[in-house]
Amino acid sequence: MKKYLAIFLLLSGFTVMADNTFVKMQTSEGDIFLKLYDDKAPKSVANFVQYINDDFYDGTIFHRVISSFMIQGGGFTEDLQRKSPRGPIENEATNELKNNRGTIAMARTGDPHSATSQFFINVQDNAALNFTGKQNTNTWGYAVFGEVVKGMDVVDEIRFKPTGGKPPFRQDVPLENVVIEDVTIITELPADVDAKS
Repeated sequence: MKKYLAIFLLLSGFTVMADNTFVKMQTSEGDIFLKLYDDKAPKSVANFVQYINDDFYDGTIFHRVISSFMIQGGGFTEDLQRKSPRGPIENEATNELKNNRGTIAMARTGDPHSATSQFFINVQDNAALNFTGKQNTNTWGYAVFGEVVKGMDVVDEIRFKPTGGKPPFRQDVPLENVVIEDVTIITELPADVDAKS
């Protein structure tokens, strides 16, 4: 609906201002509210939003949790079956956004441009994940595309969950599933949220 309204306004001669997209992620531990950086990471945001619109994340889990690093989800079901994502997207880590505590970024493999559906939320400042150059997989970094505006207490609850090995993973899997129950695009944030312009 938002897309069609923007097209209508463009055709009508109105100037369309780039707005941030806001997301509610309902988990088994509580709700996490996200502000996405549509202007600085348009491809990553569009990719994330498409997965949301496809209900891809509903019923997935945070399958990799490291208390001093990040919490990662968006790719596996409750029984640790890998979901089939769409194709990879371009790495937008050149946008100068930093992997600071509370930011959400695209997870990927060793290929800098391999991100699909998986994402992670930084639980501390992770400078080693920031873009520093295009020389290799490490210097490319990981593309930040949003931030948590409410629910870091939930993120912290998840980060300290006991973890261990569960096939196909040898470690870092919460022993009790942390389920992403529902992810939706929202038009209004809770009244006590300062979304920062």
